[in-house]
Amino acid sequence: MKKYLFILILGVLSCSQISWAQQNTFDHKITDIIKQYQAIGLSVAVVKNNKLLFSQSYGLKNKEENQALRNDDIFRIASISKSFSATAIMQLIEQKKCHLDDDFSDLIGFKIRNPNFPDKKITLKMVLSHTSSINDKNGYFDLEVINPTQSKNYANSYSTYEPGTKYAYCNLNFNMIGAVIERLSGQRFDLYIKEHILNPLRLYAGYCVDSLDKKKFVTLYEYDIKKEAFSPQPNAYNPRSLEIKNYTLGHSTPIFSPTGGMKISAVDLAMYMGMHMNYGKGFNGQRIIKKGSSKIMQIPITSDEGYGLALKATDKLIPNKTLIGHTGSAYGLYSAMFFDPKEKFGIVVITNGVHVPEYTDFNPFLKDCIQLIYKEMIQN
Repeated sequence: MKKYLFILILGVLSCSQISWAQQNTFDHKITDIIKQYQAIGLSVAVVKNNKLLFSQSYGLKNKEENQALRNDDIFRIASISKSFSATAIMQLIEQKKCHLDDDFSDLIGFKIRNPNFPDKKITLKMVLSHTSSINDKNGYFDLEVINPTQSKNYANSYSTYEPGTKYAYCNLNFNMIGAVIERLSGQRFDLYIKEHILNPLRLYAGYCVDSLDKKKFVTLYEYDIKKEAFSPQPNAYNPRSLEIKNYTLGHSTPIFSPTGGMKISAVDLAMYMGMHMNYGKGFNGQRIIKKGSSKIMQIPITSDEGYGLALKATDKLIPNKTLIGHTGSAYGLYSAMFFDPKEKFGIVVITNGVHVPEYTDFNPFLKDCIQLIYKEMIQN
C-alpha cells in the first residue's frame, strides 16, 4: 500500500490546494482507516469555495493485476445516479413538459395505481421522493413488472400504505423516471444525460458502458463474510450493445439503470456535486437547472428520512452540520457525495471494496473518511 501511496501523491499534486504538511498528515490518517476496514481502494475528492481543493486515490483499482487506483479511474457509483435522473426531470419541468404534481400514469404511458388505494393519484413528486408506495418485490430491471396489462402479479409492486404518506426506498421508481425522461425528450436516456448534464459540465462519465473507455473501469469487489474474502463483480460493467440494437424509447430504459448505473470518477462527481452546491450552476459557469429547481430538490419531503428529490439532508455525518447528498452501494462498491450549500464545501468518497460490520444508518467506513476529511481539510 505504501508504494502506491507515494506514486499516487506525486500523481495528484496539481489537484491539491493544501500544504504538504496537511497532505502528509491526512495521508497517514486515511491510510489507517483503510487498513482498519480492509478497503481495497479509495478515491477522495473535496471541493471548497467553487474549486477542487483536494483529490487523491489510494490502494488498488484491480487486485488481480495489482493495478494502482488513479484519480481519473471511473466507478459505477450506484444510487447517487438517481440525482442525475432527478436533475434531468427538473430540466424538463422548466421546459413545461411535465409538472411535479402530474399523474405518473400519464407520464409513463400505463396505469400506475396502488390497487389498495385505486382513487389515489401517484404523482411524479411521489416517485422522485420514494413516497409512491411502489416497491421492488417484483424486481426493477423490467418496467413490465408493474404494468397491469403485462403482468398478472403487478399488484406485488405496491405496498399496503397510501401513496404520499410514507417513505420507502425503491429502485423501480427511478428506472421508471428514466423512461419518462425518454418519453418527454424523445432522446435515449443515456444520451440525454450526456448532452444536457455531463457535456455542459465537461465531465467524462456516462450510463452507457459501451461509450466509455473500459480501461478506466475500477473493478468492484464484494466481501464474503463466510469465506472472509473479496470476489470481483464484473457484471457491474456489462456491455449493452446488443440491447441497444433493439432499443425502444420509454421501455428499454432499465438497461442503463437510471437508478444506479452512472459511471464516473470521484473528481468528476465532485464537479457535478459542486453544481448542486451552487444551486444549479457548475464551477465552469454553466447553469444546468434554475436556482429554484435546485432548491426544490434539496428540500426534504419526509422529516424523518430527510429525503427530497434524489437528494437527502442529514445531520448524522458531521456533528452540528446538516449536509445534502446521497449514498450508493452495489457490487461491493460504497459511495457518498455530501455538501453544504451555505458553507460551500463538499466531499466525495468512493471505495471499490471494503469489509464493514452491519450498520443501520451510514456505512461506518465512509462516515469515518468523511469526518476525517472535514476535520483535516475543511475545519482547519
